[in-house]
Amino acid sequence: MMKRLFFIGFSVLFLACNTMKEEVPVQDFIQIDGPDLVLHGEKFFIKGTNLGNWLNPEGYMFEFKKTNSASWIDQMFSQLAGPDFTAAFWRQFKDRYITRDDIAFIASTGANTIRLPFHYKLFTDEDFMGQTVSQDGFTHIDSVVSWCRQAGLHLILDMHDAPGGQTGDNIDDSHGYPWLFESETNQKLFCDTWKKIATRYYNEPVILGYDLLNEPIAPYFSNKDDLNAILEPLYKRAVAEIRKVDTNHIVILGAPQWNSNFNPFTDWTFDDKIMYSCHRYGGEATAEAISHFIEFRNKTNLPMYMGEIGHNTLEWMKNFCKVMEENNIGYTFWPYKKMGGSCFVSIGAPDHWGLVVAFSEAPRDTYTAIRKARPDQALSRPAMTELLELCLFKNCSVNWDYINALLLNKERTDN
Repeated sequence: MMKRLFFIGFSVLFLACNTMKEEVPVQDFIQIDGPDLVLHGEKFFIKGTNLGNWLNPEGYMFEFKKTNSASWIDQMFSQLAGPDFTAAFWRQFKDRYITRDDIAFIASTGANTIRLPFHYKLFTDEDFMGQTVSQDGFTHIDSVVSWCRQAGLHLILDMHDAPGGQTGDNIDDSHGYPWLFESETNQKLFCDTWKKIATRYYNEPVILGYDLLNEPIAPYFSNKDDLNAILEPLYKRAVAEIRKVDTNHIVILGAPQWNSNFNPFTDWTFDDKIMYSCHRYGGEATAEAISHFIEFRNKTNLPMYMGEIGHNTLEWMKNFCKVMEENNIGYTFWPYKKMGGSCFVSIGAPDHWGLVVAFSEAPRDTYTAIRKARPDQALSRPAMTELLELCLFKNCSVNWDYINALLLNKERTDN
């Protein structure tokens, strides 16, 4: 009887504490004022980076070429080192690739925003990155939210890999086609996942907004016009679900064809807290080169944000950052961390990593081919383990020339 009374009392107390949780004033969330973002009456201009490869692995950041999506990397690692070893590797990878030290460093550069790409499977019961059933997406995002709060940064949540795939290429970990747009089951899961995320974070002002889909509908599908016509209605459906639980946060809408084609959008008044996201790699570092982005921004009188840009010369990046500032387009450069250069910090190559890369590139279409290509476990497994050490911020190399080119207001040269 006493145990039952204690349980009832504890439950009532727990419910009361949750019910009494103080609502954050709306003015503490970033707001939209015409083409500007505003916080406490002051213009907020996005400058920052993307935490790519952490919760949505991409092959080239490991120096892989053919093995370039999250599921293909997982399969290759499992063939190389075994599924149990690979599952343990992924769990440690998620705990070590991005830590409090990384977030504090990003803040020290003068950045004010981080875009966090993630895979939808982190919020389902599907097998992903070493977890089955009990996925840990909220655990890691909760950590980043806490670290960003301490560092004074804002956070954009970006669904980089949607159910069924929204892009149709390696970047969305899909089956080579944007099946999301042909599947009611996947569309419902997409909307439900965003509602689940919004339910958890509706009262969190550190989060700037929700970037619903990264680079939907790649340009090389012959029926892309038909697919494009589905995108805006799907966005409206997802926003409607989010608004059932969250009226505080901005929703960010990416355009089809690598976030570059805004022609399919015809209704920008269906919600009072939406903005648009463009992406760009290469081309001229001029306002004329992005005139179509600027014209759409002016037509809608809503903010335009460059969610991804990078992988170019230092001179080009510096010149283009000036262009974006002059034209009121905030930006987050891609990526923050990877093996090799063209990022904020670089991860060194482990000993014998070349064996892992060679296996990733070798033919593995038959079991005979896998056996023939598999390197010595005594070398390949330690290489994967060493990567878990080298990816820690304290062991990475800071690329100050790269960071200074992004005009983040705190130019430095120390290490």
